[in-house]
Amino acid sequence: MRFGVHLPLMDFGDQSFAADRLVNYVQTATALGFDAIAANDHILFATPWLDGPTALAAVVCCSGDARLFTTVANPVVRGPAALAKVLAGLDVMSGGRLIAGLGPGSSEWDYANAGVPFDERWVRFDEAVLAIRTLLRGESFAGRFSTVKGPLEPLPVTPGGPPLWIGSWGSDSGLRRVARLGDGWVASAYNTTPQHFRQKWLRVQEHLDRGDRDAQKFGNGLATMWFSPR
Repeated sequence: MRFGVHLPLMDFGDQSFAADRLVNYVQTATALGFDAIAANDHILFATPWLDGPTALAAVVCCSGDARLFTTVANPVVRGPAALAKVLAGLDVMSGGRLIAGLGPGSSEWDYANAGVPFDERWVRFDEAVLAIRTLLRGESFAGRFSTVKGPLEPLPVTPGGPPLWIGSWGSDSGLRRVARLGDGWVASAYNTTPQHFRQKWLRVQEHLDRGDRDAQKFGNGLATMWFSPR
């Protein structure tokens, strides 16, 4: 089992978003043995929220050999072409240490501000994941909601692009989507227990077996847990 930290992106009243504070946070985390650095994603939130991919880019050079995670980035709101460009850049700058967690999110605020109908999020998400995977391979993509002429260079240093892990709270339809579209599963620590996670992970493996996919090569992880010294 490996452990990581989330970057401090939320303003709780006295938050400093200075780059040197993020650097100090990551250097402390890696010195303590954490081997993953993650960033959540929102366009609009109840409190000020620093952009996740931007924050990850700010700490690439001080993150050692830690994995970088988006947990999760929203390709529907951000747009698959724009997000593919960001993910490729993070993979290039980190030397191939990126794992791209993707999900449609649950915030109607984000969709309203992006001008995208919230009730279309699932069908748009399915296409967006396929678009991102195609674009990260250096190919063009044509779909119902987006058409992008590739290649979007520079391409990732990871052959075929970084692994794409799909976020799901654990519904059966969500787990089928994880097994169909992803290279791994990002579960939500808000909505599970160790026993529940185990049961759902077994379900993911069943779906992978039905799709003739190797469960041993399929990743999984939990995000997000909160700890407080109080």
